Amino acid sequence: MDAAEHTGVIAWCRFLFTGILFPGTADPDTRIRRLSLLLVLLLPAVLLYPTRGFHLLEPDEGRYAQIPKEMLQSGSWVVPTLQGEPYLDKPPLMYWLTALSYRVFGITPAAARLVPALCVHLTILAVYLIGRRSVGERSALWAALLLTVAPGFVSVARLLLLDGLLVLCVTTSVLCGFEAVRTGVLKKKWWLAAALASGLGFLTKGPISEVLLFVPLWAYSFLASKNLSPQPPPLRREGEKEQKTEGSSSLSPPPFVGEGDGGRGSAPVAWYWYLAFFGVVVAVNLPWYIAMYLREPQFLKYFFWEHNVMRFLQPFDHLQPIWYYVPLLLGGLLPGTILLAAYFWRLLRGSAEDGVNRSSAGGFWLLTGAWCVFFFSCSGSKLPTYILPAYPFLCLAVGEFVARTKWNVWFRTRAMVGSMAVFMLVAHHVAVPWYAKERSPYGNPEMIGRFVSDPDVAVVCFPRHCDSLAFYHDRSDMRNVRTKNVNQLMMDCHHRSRTVILFTHRDSFSGFKNALPPSLEIVETTTFKRKGSGSILDKFAGSTPWGLCDVAVVVPKYHVPPKDGAE
Repeated sequence: MDAAEHTGVIAWCRFLFTGILFPGTADPDTRIRRLSLLLVLLLPAVLLYPTRGFHLLEPDEGRYAQIPKEMLQSGSWVVPTLQGEPYLDKPPLMYWLTALSYRVFGITPAAARLVPALCVHLTILAVYLIGRRSVGERSALWAALLLTVAPGFVSVARLLLLDGLLVLCVTTSVLCGFEAVRTGVLKKKWWLAAALASGLGFLTKGPISEVLLFVPLWAYSFLASKNLSPQPPPLRREGEKEQKTEGSSSLSPPPFVGEGDGGRGSAPVAWYWYLAFFGVVVAVNLPWYIAMYLREPQFLKYFFWEHNVMRFLQPFDHLQPIWYYVPLLLGGLLPGTILLAAYFWRLLRGSAEDGVNRSSAGGFWLLTGAWCVFFFSCSGSKLPTYILPAYPFLCLAVGEFVARTKWNVWFRTRAMVGSMAVFMLVAHHVAVPWYAKERSPYGNPEMIGRFVSDPDVAVVCFPRHCDSLAFYHDRSDMRNVRTKNVNQLMMDCHHRSRTVILFTHRDSFSGFKNALPPSLEIVETTTFKRKGSGSILDKFAGSTPWGLCDVAVVVPKYHVPPKDGAE
């Protein structure tokens, strides 16, 4: 090889990726094994489906249970509403699916959580069924198992959030997109399947699905466009003895091969196929966006500019440091974190013997997972659920490492996965329902029910929503009043014979009392704060339910009752 080809940053990056870090070829055995498929079907099902009826958690689960309930009851499938007001923060795909689940199984928390549970299960199946095509069946099986027992993925993504559906769309899109280009020849059906999944992701949470797809695809195309690595020795697993032919030397490099994994590289994608891709995305999304714009013209600017661009560049909430996701990922990926650490140790060691077991496909999955974490780490607005799309890709990379090293046969690997599965089974059946009841505003139905069950009495949430109570008590009129509008709230109280106010911040009740005018009085109060603040129970379950601290009943002093004397 001409030494000039090694000069420059570009050539060095390509040589590092295909010649040092990922010089091997993928496991060619991609046959689906019945026992493996049965395991991937049953183990996630046991963890996901039996315990879906626990109390809704505030604020997200209450909100995402109430919106599709109002959608189903009102028959308005275009404009999502929350407490009767248009809710413009997100597209509607998750609301539609949840409303359909309500229609089939009834309006319950279990029916609502069926949608994210199915999404998590389908994601795990996609990792196994499609992932095996790029890294081999055994690697994909380990990836699916590690993903199944990763608490930061399964325990969080199965909650009633948009992220479980988004992860399914992003994972399927990237799996299909990589399958379309990885062999060196564009597979059109896989490319269009990636476009469809990406379009559904757009209809779930906006353009993030395209960002998470194209950047790693382009990076892989750049890094694998010219393979400067030597031809790897025949496929073997760690521990097998290397076969030498007469006259060969372990010190002399074998001849170089062509492009990409197995000499094929990433397929070039013509511009018209990009047009076809985005044509599918537009076809999936355009009807709803047009209908939404005709009814709520402010939606497009509010959603795309404020909730996508400005939240990323100039965040207005959820401010966290750049390293915020590091401890979350390390804890959430267990026991895969231990295997990921061993994987990185092998990468840094740079042994030629280790490199045989690392394919460029595995490198792509590591690159994709790292891109997800990096992208959301750069965002000023951060929530723990944002990096959920990284889990399937990191598990595929670690799965290949496990399947092609001694970790595949070591008892400790199976013990770690089995122990975590048992731990999560206990957590999902015992710990999570208990925790949800302790933190739910509906945890004591009798105590709160006497305040909010009467539909003729106005209930106001101050200063945040408490939507789970609206869901459980079949109300869509529990308006939210912000702190800046507290004067308007007090004016409204003069025109009602009785107003119930749910205080959703620990200090909001005391501030409200201090500002209360003489013409209003509080006739009844109840606090949901536990006695003995600072106890061990508070450390685990909080000193108050999520989204409810105090309740007060406010009446005007000079109210004139109706003629019949009834309130």
